[in-house]
Amino acid sequence: MAAVVEQHSIDVVPDSERHGHPFSQFTLWLGANLQITAVVTGALAVVFGGDVVWSLIGLVVGNLLGGAVMALHSAQGPKLGLPQMIQSRAQFGVKGAVVPLLLVILMYVGFFASGSVLAGQATAELTHTGDVTGIIVFALVTAVMAAIGYRVIHVLGRVASVICALAFVYLGIRLLDRVDLGALLGDAHFSFPMFLLAVSLSASWQLAFGPYVADYSRYLPRSTSGRATFWWTLSGSALGSQWSMTFGVLVAASAGEAFIDNQVGYVVSLGGAGLVASVLYFVIALGKLTINVLNTYGGFMSMVTGISGFRGQRTLGPRGRAAYIAVIMVAGTAVALLGKDSFLDSFKDFLLFLLTFFTPWSAINLVDYYLISRERYDIPALADPDGRYGAWRWDALAVYAVGVLAQLPFLATSFYTGPFVEPLGGADVSWIVGLAVPAVLYWLLARRDTSHVPDETILGLPRESEPVGAGRS
Repeated sequence: MAAVVEQHSIDVVPDSERHGHPFSQFTLWLGANLQITAVVTGALAVVFGGDVVWSLIGLVVGNLLGGAVMALHSAQGPKLGLPQMIQSRAQFGVKGAVVPLLLVILMYVGFFASGSVLAGQATAELTHTGDVTGIIVFALVTAVMAAIGYRVIHVLGRVASVICALAFVYLGIRLLDRVDLGALLGDAHFSFPMFLLAVSLSASWQLAFGPYVADYSRYLPRSTSGRATFWWTLSGSALGSQWSMTFGVLVAASAGEAFIDNQVGYVVSLGGAGLVASVLYFVIALGKLTINVLNTYGGFMSMVTGISGFRGQRTLGPRGRAAYIAVIMVAGTAVALLGKDSFLDSFKDFLLFLLTFFTPWSAINLVDYYLISRERYDIPALADPDGRYGAWRWDALAVYAVGVLAQLPFLATSFYTGPFVEPLGGADVSWIVGLAVPAVLYWLLARRDTSHVPDETILGLPRESEPVGAGRS
């Protein structure tokens, strides 16, 4: 059992324990994206006014752009052997990294909740219980698998990538039997705001993976090609999400209110009744389990990263690991139970809200890693507030704040609309501003003083038997 249960948490994975091939990133992210919430995300482009053709094109653009940013984060994992958000200490300081971390944890709780709403419906059908019971059962299974950790997560991704792909092929065939595809594709009417909404929905879907994507590539051998990791991650995530979102667009365009009122039930009804319906409910639950385990695991990592920056903690025992995971599970389940009756509207705003806070973080992290530090970090110093990265890096925090504020005039949600949205025809381009502004500002500031950048990556491995910062979780 010890060989299955993950032994590391926020510490460096030593070279002797590295394993795997970058193709594992393809199966993991394909499986994580072939699921019902991605279907709903694609459907939103039509539900809120877009046509089929331009919604599909916009979703492709967003998946490729956002997926490329996400995959650049994934390529960091094998090089450093660290969870994604630990690396943020090099930009924001050992304690300063807690600022974006608080928002990352909110993201995990939100995605756990939104996924549990849909998976809970499927679980309830399988167990012949109500939605509340289904949500709770699903949350408990998620927590157990997240506690086991890295190996079971990748096994789950491989299984889900095959089973969910077969299910989506079957559902796609059934859908095409019901709809007039020519009529749907022929009714194309370009609307720039609706096109940008589709781009933003899929880009935000991809960018939201950024804060934890390296968590699932950090066990790959240090010699793993960064390009291979990038392309396998991008191809799996972009293909899986576009596949699901395309299905969502076609379902929403053809079914209308029937889909909006009961997303899970309608999708299953496409496949048939009886045993076939039970299988599809299982597939929906499996797809959501894959991504919700990632969210729970990422939330646990982020909480430990934030708290350990103040406590000087480098290791975590089994009880502590279980406690952190339990907190994520309870919080996400509570939000799911409270918001299950207003899912569709709140989910769209949640995605765009997240995008506001994570694009500046991604921009700063990637500019620092690839252009300023050039993949060279002092790994032991990431746990030392008195070290080369300091406790708080106010320049990076200021750039982050400017990056968030710069987006507000361009942001369009139900609870806030910026003054520049109307002149742009209602289009939301805040995520583009959120990538460009902090990237340029951070590059201009950080390149003036690179004294904190080591000549080469410092691993801090004085003894073969005990890497510095390594710990058993």
